[in-house]
Amino acid sequence: MTTELPKIIDTRFRTALRRLHAAGRIDTYSGPVDVDYEIASVLKKRDGGRAILFPEVKGFGMPVIGNFLASKDNCEAAFGMDFRGIRQFVTRAMANPIDPQIVPTAPWQENVYTKDFDIGKMLPVLRHAENDPARFVTASVVIVRDPETGIYNASYHRMQLVGPNQTALKMDYGRHLRLAFERACKRGEDLPIAICIGTDLSVLYTAATMGSQMPETADELKVAGGLIGAPLPVCKGLTQDLLIPANTEIVLEGVLRRNKSVHEGPFGEFIGYMSADGPAPIFDITSIGHRNDPIYYAINGYGRETVMLRKYVLEASLLKVLQSATPFVNDVEITAGGLHRFHAVLSVQKTSAQHDGLQRNAILASFGALKDLDMIIAVDSDIDIHDPADVEYALATRMEASQDLIVIPGARGHEYVRKGRDGIRAKLGIDATVPFDQKERFTRAKFKDLAVDESRIGANAAQHVKWLGQQD
Repeated sequence: MTTELPKIIDTRFRTALRRLHAAGRIDTYSGPVDVDYEIASVLKKRDGGRAILFPEVKGFGMPVIGNFLASKDNCEAAFGMDFRGIRQFVTRAMANPIDPQIVPTAPWQENVYTKDFDIGKMLPVLRHAENDPARFVTASVVIVRDPETGIYNASYHRMQLVGPNQTALKMDYGRHLRLAFERACKRGEDLPIAICIGTDLSVLYTAATMGSQMPETADELKVAGGLIGAPLPVCKGLTQDLLIPANTEIVLEGVLRRNKSVHEGPFGEFIGYMSADGPAPIFDITSIGHRNDPIYYAINGYGRETVMLRKYVLEASLLKVLQSATPFVNDVEITAGGLHRFHAVLSVQKTSAQHDGLQRNAILASFGALKDLDMIIAVDSDIDIHDPADVEYALATRMEASQDLIVIPGARGHEYVRKGRDGIRAKLGIDATVPFDQKERFTRAKFKDLAVDESRIGANAAQHVKWLGQQD
């Protein structure tokens, strides 16, 4: 794998699957398996591991793949490069959007149904957790064109099956889809949308981007092209006036009804709890299209894939902000324990006394860049921020609680964090760096980097039994 950026990268869904297979990152689950609880249970037991393909789903002729991008190894295999390369592509995407290219036909148009269809019978939609009231589509990327600005947005939203050609669609506050829906309602219009299941990696990653680097004015079909390094192939919808990513396994077209809602939820969300239930608009499906021999892509709500999808795009966004404001920030790690969303570690390189204090500026800038971040730890560059034990070492030896904790009360975070008050909670910065003039005092002991003859190290210690076998 390489971090050297090619000009163009093939990010098609099937290409990513082939790369995973070639890297030995797809396991096959043999025998029949049920969409009710069983597939989700298997995915949860193997959470954060290799992708799993379920070729024999009871009652369906369509296989299911899950845990697709649930780990660092899977993500790197899917892209064919290491995580730093993935972050570079995301950074390029945000800075260099490219207009999509309209193509006449698409794989998902090989089989199209516009009447007398039942998506619950056609698609192996999963029932995930024990308290889920229905089956939920979870890897659904919603494509929408804002009715006022004309800008395209791509975002993830869960959908609860409520009828043969209807779902409820959950929209969180502050999301671009909700803004577009509210604008359509004010105009007295329903909102046309398209749902992509199993689509281009560039779209999957663009849909996961949030924060200051992906404002409402950013057209995410163009941003996806920036990630590829070439125009994203799109085609016109068959029943809705929308541009839809061409390289998609399954597409649902339809409208969000401004005056029709249904009770939705609860659902086991990424935070680990059952999310609140309540009213959600009805999505009336006007057509379903899928490629020949499609693969249904599923994401466990409370699983590593849900949060891994955002890890590298959020890190790229954060790095871009910090390196513009405080260039001595080397790297960032949005941590697994913080669900790749709430906690981050910053690596800073102080080269003069003038850098003292800037680590705290970087902490504050991080909270402004990504509102969901609740705790930031700043460490020196000799600490491996990708090793939790080394970060904890910095906390144990370089942080003094009476001086190095920065508390910002009453700040905005994520409403799913129950310890807060509808998203309002204190944010914590931890300064675990040392003053520049004390760097030598905190230098760790070094061992000589000598070559080791591995052939001289073995498990057979029989010849040394006189030391190892004697009684005290």
